[in-house]
Amino acid sequence: MKAVLSGLIMLCVHTGAAALDGRDTLPLRGPLGTLVTAPHSMPDAASAPELSAQSVLVFDQASGQPLLAKNPAMQTPIASITKLMTAMLVVDAAQPLDERITITPEDRDTLKGTGSRLAIGASYTRGQLLHLALIASDNRAAHALARNHPGGLDRFVATMNRMAHALKMYDTVYVEPTGLSSGNRSTALDLARLVDYTYQNYPEIRHISTTGHYTLGTQRVVLKKKRQKARVLYRPVAFNNTNRFTRADDWHIGLSKTGFINEAGHCLVMQAQVANRDVIIVLLDAQGTHRRAGDAARIKAWLESGPTHHVDNRYTPASRT
Repeated sequence: MKAVLSGLIMLCVHTGAAALDGRDTLPLRGPLGTLVTAPHSMPDAASAPELSAQSVLVFDQASGQPLLAKNPAMQTPIASITKLMTAMLVVDAAQPLDERITITPEDRDTLKGTGSRLAIGASYTRGQLLHLALIASDNRAAHALARNHPGGLDRFVATMNRMAHALKMYDTVYVEPTGLSSGNRSTALDLARLVDYTYQNYPEIRHISTTGHYTLGTQRVVLKKKRQKARVLYRPVAFNNTNRFTRADDWHIGLSKTGFINEAGHCLVMQAQVANRDVIIVLLDAQGTHRRAGDAARIKAWLESGPTHHVDNRYTPASRT
C-alpha cells in the first residue's frame, strides 16, 4: 500500500522523471489525450494500445509504478464507481447483514429514471443489497443501504467525503451514494488509490465484486401487461455481474466495478493479475460498453507482450484488524 500511494503522489506532483526505488516514475504531462508509459520492464512504448477511454491509469501494485496513463488527473463524473465507496462504508458500519431493509419510494431513481428489479415495498437483507449494489450495480440497493446507515443519508454522504479526504483523494467529491448524479466526480489517480485501499482491506468487497452471477433465490414476481389480468409467479431471480470479465477464464480479477451515465461515459475499475503483475486498471469515459471492454482487453494484451514478473507477496491483501 505504501509503495502504491508513494507512486501516485509522485505521479501527481512531478512533470518529469523522478526516482522511486531507483527507477523513473511515469511523467504526468504529454500531449493532451496521448498515452505515456513507464520506461522500464515494459513492452515497447511504441506498441502502447489505442484506447477509447478519455482517462486511463494502469498501476503496478508491487512496485508502486504507473505503467500506462492518459489524462490521469482529469476530474470527471464516475457514475456507479461511486458504489465502491458506498460498499466500504456499509461494511465499516458493521450492521447486521441479515437485517431486512424495505425498498421505499425514496429509493426510486428520480435523477435518470432508471428502473430496478427491486420492487417498492419489497424487503431484502443488507447482505443481499450489498451484493446487488456491487454485482448488478442496482441503484435502489445502494440508496437503501445508505438511507439505513447510522445517521441517515446526509451523514452517509458526508462520511463518503471524509473517507475520500482521509485517503488523500483530494480531487474527489460525492453528492449521493449511487453514482446517478454527475456531481460525483473523481480522477483516475484518486480511483487507483480507492481500488488499492479497498483491495488491501476489504475481502468482503473483493469476493462480492468479482462474483460472476448472483441469485436471490425463488421470489414472488407479479407480471402485469396492459389490458391483461396480473399473474403471480414464483421463479428464481438471477443477476449477472456488469463486468463480463468476472465470468471469463482468461482474467484473474481481484476487485471490480463498472459504471455508466451519459455524463461519465462507460467506466471500469479493476484489480487484476496480468502477466504475473498485480495491477490496477482505471478506465473513465469510454464511449460504449464494448469499447470499455475492448480497452481492458488491449491493455491486458499489451502487458502480456512484455517481460513477465514475479508477484511480490508483500502486497498480498490482508483482512482488516
